[in-house]
Amino acid sequence: MDILLVISRLLDYPDESIAESEKEISRIIWQAEISSPLKDKLQAFLWQQLDRDILDWQSEYDGLFERGRSLGLWLFEHVHGESRDRGQAMVDLMAQYREAGLEISKHELPDYIPLFLEFAATQGKENAKGWLQDVEHILALLKSRLEKRDSGYAVLFETLLDIAGTDLNLEKIRQQVEAEKRDDTAEALDKEWEEEEVTFGADSLEKSCGTNNRKPSESQRADLDVPVHWVDFETYKQKSEASNSERNS
Repeated sequence: MDILLVISRLLDYPDESIAESEKEISRIIWQAEISSPLKDKLQAFLWQQLDRDILDWQSEYDGLFERGRSLGLWLFEHVHGESRDRGQAMVDLMAQYREAGLEISKHELPDYIPLFLEFAATQGKENAKGWLQDVEHILALLKSRLEKRDSGYAVLFETLLDIAGTDLNLEKIRQQVEAEKRDDTAEALDKEWEEEEVTFGADSLEKSCGTNNRKPSESQRADLDVPVHWVDFETYKQKSEASNSERNS
């Protein structure tokens, strides 16, 4: 599903390569199996971002996704926070990547959403839809938080939810988000730094912004619908709301 590759690239750190690939990105958007209104919104988002100075775009990206945790692009951050369960969950997810014949850089965290989408894009339409359904509550939460900040990035998560065929009560999630305190203010960030940071090794904290070093090779592509399942994710869902509530109290 090439549209997942497009969304993955647009959710990753912006650079000049996006402008260089504008025609190809637009072609994929208009050929995607999504509604016409969504195609219009995705194309409008792409053009709006490309019309800006790249430094302004990068500054917006940093302000959204690199300040605070509420818009973090790591799936397990929204499920486990910094608990030890997060480390084991990433080990389990990495094992499933390898089971499907995919390898990623040792500097990558497997729950990074752009990477997760690149993986899902190689798994065939039905499997990709299933993976998105497994994390739909996180996608909906991020969409609602971006909407609250009037960010155009919300359309990327709206598209993912559309592909997943979600039946979530989005209005309920919006109400939850409306009651949240923002965690990207100076006061909130200062409080965060007062807490001891939990890491899983120095190498694990390094992130690569490029895409070429983590795309699967042609021999690794799993378009034959290799069965894959999110390890114990149903049990994680039950912890998510409690974790988010504690974080925002």
